[in-house]
Amino acid sequence: MTIALPDLDRTLRLAARLAPLGRAGDCVALWGDLGAGKTEFARGWLRAAGVTEEVPSPTFALVQPYETALGPISHFDLYRLEGPGDVDEVGFEAALDEGLVLVEWPDRLGHRLPAERLDIELTLDPAGGRQAVLTGHGGWAARLATVAP
Repeated sequence: MTIALPDLDRTLRLAARLAPLGRAGDCVALWGDLGAGKTEFARGWLRAAGVTEEVPSPTFALVQPYETALGPISHFDLYRLEGPGDVDEVGFEAALDEGLVLVEWPDRLGHRLPAERLDIELTLDPAGGRQAVLTGHGGWAARLATVAP
């Protein structure tokens, strides 16, 4: 499913539509280059889950955990990791066992990227907007079918 995101508001609305579909144990993999909107999308998801405090980028902390109305959500930014072995040090598996994880730079997980997940690939378009390509794997495929583009 491809969705045009001409502005930040549309990005946040898409995140808000998807957030209630998430469940404990879900991995939402946010793909895209620097500046593609991964962190803004994660903020929109967290706001839709009821987070009212500041939502900083986890670039330096690597992970920001939140207790939300939808359950525990951990926001990971794996950009600075060198490979899948480094994931043990940031508590990825424990966070996935306890709640939902939003993961920027999921390629750093390598073979440890969960097979059942929602992939959201964000790209910039020439007009200055963005586009999102959503791909549901496993149970996410059926859940995505309930979302109109």
